Amino acid sequence: MINTPYLLFLGDAPDPLAAKVAQGIRDWRPEFALGQFRMEGCRADMGLPDMTLTEAYRAGCRTLVIGVANRGGVISQAWKRILIEALEAGMDIASGLHNLLRDEPELVAKAEICGRQLHDVRIPSVKYPIANGEKRGGKRCLAVGTDCSVGKMYTALCLEREMRERGMKASFRATGQTGILITGDGVPLDAVIADFMAGSIEYLTPPNDPDHWDLIEGQGSLFHISYSGVTMALIHGGAPDALILAHEPTRPHMRGLPGYKLPSLEQLRDTALNLARVANPDCQVVGISVNTQNMDQAEALAYLAKLEADMGLPATDPYRFGAGKMVDALAAI
Repeated sequence: MINTPYLLFLGDAPDPLAAKVAQGIRDWRPEFALGQFRMEGCRADMGLPDMTLTEAYRAGCRTLVIGVANRGGVISQAWKRILIEALEAGMDIASGLHNLLRDEPELVAKAEICGRQLHDVRIPSVKYPIANGEKRGGKRCLAVGTDCSVGKMYTALCLEREMRERGMKASFRATGQTGILITGDGVPLDAVIADFMAGSIEYLTPPNDPDHWDLIEGQGSLFHISYSGVTMALIHGGAPDALILAHEPTRPHMRGLPGYKLPSLEQLRDTALNLARVANPDCQVVGISVNTQNMDQAEALAYLAKLEADMGLPATDPYRFGAGKMVDALAAI
């Protein structure tokens, strides 16, 4: 068990998107997020009180959560000094980085001396099967993106909230570090051995009641050279009945890949649907989720209206304007 509440460590994040783990916890588990710790040069701000490690412990924080998802998931030497001080201040540490806390001898030794815990949430805890592609009961929805970090997790969480408010059966299924830290359970998909990735998603979304929806947290993008593999595992392992297209329209290029432009939503629709129908021939695209955080309200609403007219699909920013349109589409399946 990871002790709460949290102090969210933003480190030296170069932009808010680099601190998406912290942002997800702040938005979906605000009762856990008491404060933030930022290093010099940090360009992310969760709008939480800035605290020293001592102040955080006195305020009740019991775990420092590494809220940064940097490229490669590494712990820098500058970070390590602060993590050691956090242990000395009385806090445990939780991390979803590929660079595991337990592989850092200095942290392990200090945690033992201080009687503190190190939590690596990106370690598979189950021996997952190889996918068999057998049809199973229940329904499944997956958000697929034109890029990484466009709001796929937020889409699934918004759908779950709306569906439960309507009395529908729905479960958010976490597949990444942020989702696992929010819900306390899930599959750390990008840390699963490749042969077992699709099988881990079959395991995560077992047979269920015919009217139950598994809302699978999306990862990566089929069009992202670095992270397309996890998306394929979700598409084939999840065998979704419904796909939602996720997009952030203000980006000049794929995240971390300046030489690659984002695909069009039409390209994403056609590519993802053809691949999804390999595992589930009845799969359909039911809506478009747009991250409009960098657009003012009038601009966002105009963009969504044009999308609906051009593509013939309901389009919304589910976090900003609600997920009702997409839930209506799912309920019709």
